[in-house]
Order: sequence, then structure tokens, then C-alpha cells
Amino acid sequence: MAEILVAYATKMTGTKEIAEAIGARIRTASHEVTVLDAAEVQTVAPYKAVVLGSALYAGRWRPEAVKLLKRNADLLAKRPVWLFHSGPLGHEVAPQNAPKKVRELAARIGADEPKTFGGRISPQTAVGFLAKRMAQGPMAGDHRDWEAIDLWAYEIAQQLVAAR
Repeated sequence: MAEILVAYATKMTGTKEIAEAIGARIRTASHEVTVLDAAEVQTVAPYKAVVLGSALYAGRWRPEAVKLLKRNADLLAKRPVWLFHSGPLGHEVAPQNAPKKVRELAARIGADEPKTFGGRISPQTAVGFLAKRMAQGPMAGDHRDWEAIDLWAYEIAQQLVAAR
């Protein structure tokens, strides 16, 4: 049984890469970590703690991440949970409010507001008309702050070590 689940919902792989980096950092604290697409997670029962992230598009979380929260709310309320979302573009990424439903579910399970990380948009990974247009414009590029992501994951790992 894996101790920690890091699940993600992504459209253009940027959030998956963040989840993989979080999982790698938590592993350095001697935790067993499983990183999975949120759509593949039926239950969080086998895990002692959960980190869940979603891409944020037009202020919305990916539906598979919201479904994971809804379907597992009772189980999530009984374990530590951290949430994050990625997607804002630009050099100064401000914290973004989670959608109302996600805020309600976070409150129900006792999780803090999601941590905001910048997103990435490039012509190679853009999916959909609007994304392809944005990938050609001034907001194109990788706006993820890998140091901030690593620090946040390190803090999670330390909290998990303290809880042992």
C-alpha cells in the first residue's frame, strides 16, 4: 500500500509535470508515493494522505479532479489533504480563488484553499482553438516556479514526517 497519493487533472501535461515533481520531493522524505491521473483514482482508501492538483481554465477545475473530491469526500475528511491548481500565465502569478464548488468541498474535507502555481502554454502542447491562439501570443511560455513548487512539496513532506 502506498502512503501518499499525488493525483492530478491536466489538459496539456503541465499540471502532470507539477504533480510528478511534488511526488519526487515527497519521496525524498522516505515516503512511498503514487502519482496518478485523477481520472484513474476510484478511491483514496489505500492512502494515508492525498495531494490533488488541477489545471485551472477560465476559473474552473478539470472535471475529473472535482469528481475525485466529490466521490471521496468522506474518506478525504479523515486524512491530510493538500490542493493545488496551475494555469495562470505571466511573470507575476497571483493566488487564484478556487471555483465555488472546490472551495465548498475543501471546507467539507478540512483542506486549505488550493495553492496556485503558474501554468505553461506552448504551441507544442496547446489543445483547442483558444489555447493554440494563446500559445502564439505574449503569454506563451512556461510560467511555473519550480522553486516554489519544490518548497511547497518539501513543506508537505515535513508535515508528513512530523505526523508519523
